[in-house]
Amino acid sequence: MPHASFILIPGAGGDPWYWHLVVPKLLQHGCEAIPVALPATDDSAGLPEYAVAVLEAIADRDPANVVLVAQSLGGFTAPLVCTRLPVRMLVFLNAMIPKPNESPGEWFDNTHLRDARREQAVREGRAADAPFDPLVEFFHDVPQAVIDAAWVRGEPNQSDSVFASRCTFERWPATPIRVVVSQQDRFAPAEFQRRVARERLGTEADELPGGHLAALSQPDRLATLLLSYVGA
Repeated sequence: MPHASFILIPGAGGDPWYWHLVVPKLLQHGCEAIPVALPATDDSAGLPEYAVAVLEAIADRDPANVVLVAQSLGGFTAPLVCTRLPVRMLVFLNAMIPKPNESPGEWFDNTHLRDARREQAVREGRAADAPFDPLVEFFHDVPQAVIDAAWVRGEPNQSDSVFASRCTFERWPATPIRVVVSQQDRFAPAEFQRRVARERLGTEADELPGGHLAALSQPDRLATLLLSYVGA
């Protein structure tokens, strides 16, 4: 039996490719590593449908061996899975941590993310109100070869409809939760993420170097940290 079955939930765009550098590192240590494809392009799909995609990826695996790893927007899918299955652990990775019955669209205002992003941009000498640039916000620390591979694949599409979908859980299940933040994240600044984790989960975050796309920029360190959570 593997040490753990890591079910890897991507962020906006729902592309399992995001995890392609982490998967082999988890496999090398006798774990399963299953990246999930979410129905991100489907305007009729909300968080319940995203959760179904994750549950289908888990299939008939023993929930006691399942570790959910939720990146960014994937944080809104993970609680719905945890209310259905008593999984071994949930790991939020630079993730949007929801409150019960909150929508992703509401999360931005409720957490004051925009203010935190502007303050960090000013501290780092970047324009506070510059137009969104994925190279600056997401890929600033990703190796050029990985950036090139991502650009060949094209920009992932994400339907706006999920941002109005509510995360319909009443309370956090008794699932062990870890929070991982990247120290140089420009999309969700590290101190902002630490505050949200404390306020919403009463949890202190673990840290990695690098930016928002940790699985692309820090796959070795991320895999090592995930494996440490399961004693592998």
